[in-house]
Amino acid sequence: MIDRHRLSNLMSPQEWLLRLVFWGGAISVGITAVLFTQGAKLGNDYFHRVLSISPWLAFVVMPAGLFITAWLSQRFFAGVQGSGIPQTIAALHPAAPEQLSGLLSLRIAVGKMALTILALCCGASVGREGPTVQIGASIMYSLRRFSRLTRRDQVAELIVAGGAAGVAAAFNTPLAGIAFAIEELSRSYVQRTNGLVLTAIIFAGIAANALLGNYTYFGTISSSLGSIAGWFVVIVCGVMGGVCGGIFTRLLIGSSDGWPGPLTRWMKLHPLSSAALCGLVLACLGMISGHHTYGTGYDEVRDILAHGDEGYQGFGLFKFLATFVSYLSGIPGGVFAPSLAIGAGFGATISHLFTFVPSSTVIVLGMAAYFSGVTQAPLTTFIIVMEMTDNHSIVLPLMATSLIGHGISRIVCHAPLYRALAEQFLRRID
Repeated sequence: MIDRHRLSNLMSPQEWLLRLVFWGGAISVGITAVLFTQGAKLGNDYFHRVLSISPWLAFVVMPAGLFITAWLSQRFFAGVQGSGIPQTIAALHPAAPEQLSGLLSLRIAVGKMALTILALCCGASVGREGPTVQIGASIMYSLRRFSRLTRRDQVAELIVAGGAAGVAAAFNTPLAGIAFAIEELSRSYVQRTNGLVLTAIIFAGIAANALLGNYTYFGTISSSLGSIAGWFVVIVCGVMGGVCGGIFTRLLIGSSDGWPGPLTRWMKLHPLSSAALCGLVLACLGMISGHHTYGTGYDEVRDILAHGDEGYQGFGLFKFLATFVSYLSGIPGGVFAPSLAIGAGFGATISHLFTFVPSSTVIVLGMAAYFSGVTQAPLTTFIIVMEMTDNHSIVLPLMATSLIGHGISRIVCHAPLYRALAEQFLRRID
């Protein structure tokens, strides 16, 4: 028998209006993410064209560019600084409804996109994925006025959906969008138990592989670790990625909270001069590294995966420093893409110690380990890396590496990066 109340809701014009607004918002997020991707690529290409004229121009363009970016963000787009994910998480906090317009709005979405592209035009080591989360959440949140959603839980659903859609569109990884919504944006039972779930899956999978080999259900056999000894690489990558990712997290949280000391006080009193100084440091790092630390790191990762790390010696460390300095400058920009690049650099270094495992496999494991160490979100990490590399033959090693990286990172830095930064935002707006 048909439920008349449910049928009435299904046919209600208001319900269809809500659906149309929601679908339209999701399409808008996808289109905006594509435009952002193209703009970021153009910005990155523009900076390298400047370098092709003379590498020394970096010492002019980067300080001036970061100074202008920081000035614009402070003068016209307050709230766009940093990644954007902490602002989105802070917007979901019950204490933040009256401050939501300062965290999520169309003004912030426009500023976030424009200034992140400008930062890439200046060669800053930033990504567009974190900013896309805030942009997507801002677009969906702004649509509430057309959908008559007023309850706090309804608005939160819009924000979570927009942020998750942003991740899925930015990485072209739909499953990762779902995982990100569960693991980062919502505090659910699933989030608290994902470590147990992953552990159970990993050990059950290892046991099955040990008895039957690494097989697919209908018969195709594949193994990218080479042998059971390859699992030692998983442990090494997981531990190194967790330690380095945990250190990076501590640095970002500490710098945002304000370290004691004269340098920190000077940077707070002179934020624009600090941004210019950071630009000068970034130019020096770029020159020392062979011009590999500029931008998102996408091109460098593709080159390392295809041809190895010849010519990229020390890339992981230099990119680590460049990403931290870019964040320290106070400009808009995320750490997702640079973190994957840093992990690839560390993985390439580790691959020289384990020649019995394909170097590309070690590099991918290094990406997962470090990324999980930074975000402390193992479920999101292994899905993102798996979907980005289209490699399903190392699912179990990816899961194990992500979980180890997460566990080690929690020892180095107990507070998850985005949660800690979100709490700082909430303290500032109280």
